[in-house]
Amino acid sequence: MQTLLVGLDAACFPVLRPLFEDDELPHLESLFEAGAAAELESQIPPWTASAWPSLYTGANPGKHGVFDFLRFEGYDWDIVNATDVRQRTLWEYADEAGLTSVVVNAPVTSPPPEIDGAVIPGYLASEDPTCHPDGVLNDVRDAIGEYRVYARNETDERAGDEKFEEYLELTRLRGEAFRHLSDRFDPDFGFVQFQKTDAVFHDFPGDQEKVRQVYRAVDEQVGAILDACDPDAVVVASDHGMGEYDGSEVRLNRHLRDEGWLDTTTDGRGVPSWFQIKDERLTESDEADGGAPVLERLAGAAAGVGLTYQRGKAVLERLGLAEFVGKHVPVGAVFAASEAVDFTASQAYLRSPSELGVRLNVAGRDPDGVVDPDEYERVRDELIALLETVTAPDGTPVFEEVVPREAYIHGPYAEDAVDVIAVPTDFQHSLSAVVGDPFGDPEPYNHKRDGVVALSGDGVDAEADLSGAHLFDVAPTVLAALDIAPAEVMDGDALPAVDAPETASYDEYAATEQTATEDDEVARRLSDLGYLE
Repeated sequence: MQTLLVGLDAACFPVLRPLFEDDELPHLESLFEAGAAAELESQIPPWTASAWPSLYTGANPGKHGVFDFLRFEGYDWDIVNATDVRQRTLWEYADEAGLTSVVVNAPVTSPPPEIDGAVIPGYLASEDPTCHPDGVLNDVRDAIGEYRVYARNETDERAGDEKFEEYLELTRLRGEAFRHLSDRFDPDFGFVQFQKTDAVFHDFPGDQEKVRQVYRAVDEQVGAILDACDPDAVVVASDHGMGEYDGSEVRLNRHLRDEGWLDTTTDGRGVPSWFQIKDERLTESDEADGGAPVLERLAGAAAGVGLTYQRGKAVLERLGLAEFVGKHVPVGAVFAASEAVDFTASQAYLRSPSELGVRLNVAGRDPDGVVDPDEYERVRDELIALLETVTAPDGTPVFEEVVPREAYIHGPYAEDAVDVIAVPTDFQHSLSAVVGDPFGDPEPYNHKRDGVVALSGDGVDAEADLSGAHLFDVAPTVLAALDIAPAEVMDGDALPAVDAPETASYDEYAATEQTATEDDEVARRLSDLGYLE
């Protein structure tokens, strides 16, 4: 193998250094110590679904087209998939250069392109995703016993230790699948991504022993991959960092409503489809008596605390209220009856927390736009000024930066993004799209801006200064390690630890037609991690 890319979701030095100091991760530590390493500044927004495509295309979201876990069509949505990534991936550059690749578990890669090699998609794919080549997933399952994209108990909050054991098992499966495919295809380029280094913080916040166990399991697989594949060069990179949040969950739509920018409704018209699961009922009980009063009480409570559909369903089940709702009452009706954004009547709204920004409802661009396009810049400036004044309960500014989207997002798909980017101060605050009360408690652990990158092996200058490394630099660096010219369209540069060919102009990328995801289980998993409300 010429170049191996190891993706560690959410890895960062505050997590890795204590594990290195305790000699918990000998294989990863050796890669960091033998080569050049540094913090890796992530993009804005630093969230998995957008950041990984940026890492493996080298382009900002305005060029590749993925801004969030969701793709929006007007006021409706779908889960993003590989057809939404409209720039070449590393394995497509390698394929065009005549090289073979094996890619295992990379997020937002289903359905995969036809390349020389193999691709088994990861996060946001279905449990039985389309893989390349046809039949390769069955081949892997025959060889290693099984292979799953997700934990069996991933969406069960009550699973506890059973879910965690599945996380360790999934880590093992990633490594075994990658080694099997590398043995079969003998790739020049390999990319294996480990996602549970992120999920363990969301699902088991504060449990440092579980964090250690996940990372030990990853390190064991990395060591086995190094032994089996003997790559000339290794790049380790993460999409963002991870850390504690001690601020607030900021319900920005409540602030916009209070300032007259946003209208709400309680008749269900403003509830987007992500608050509902098709025809789902909470129980199989035949009794619906008493359902309506329960709905009324729950709807009133939901409006006050920002109880979204996904949160609410779990609460109902935990508290045993599902039995009262009954078979014939869609639980989505509870939240349709609570206060929600009226998208068609609002000037601006936060539609998804992980977009880190506010979308204006512009006439001629959005289905029922109310902002005059001629007034766009003036209105946006007013919105920026308003968001700059939002303060946390302790009186400190919620945002360290409020800027037009062009500050971070540019390219042919930029119009699909939010219009105003709002970066929380030190990433101590999280955003919420619900109305509810102005503030709530944030998730204890969530994403931070700085991840990590490390390079080691043949042709790597271990003494190189990688300070200032950015997420967009990973793709051109990997291409340089493969002796492939980085593309002019990329927003990053090859890091100085490797000698890079001159950048080249490639033919315009022929993106495939966008297709729907239509997988309710993917939505449930996103909800379980707090990415959907």
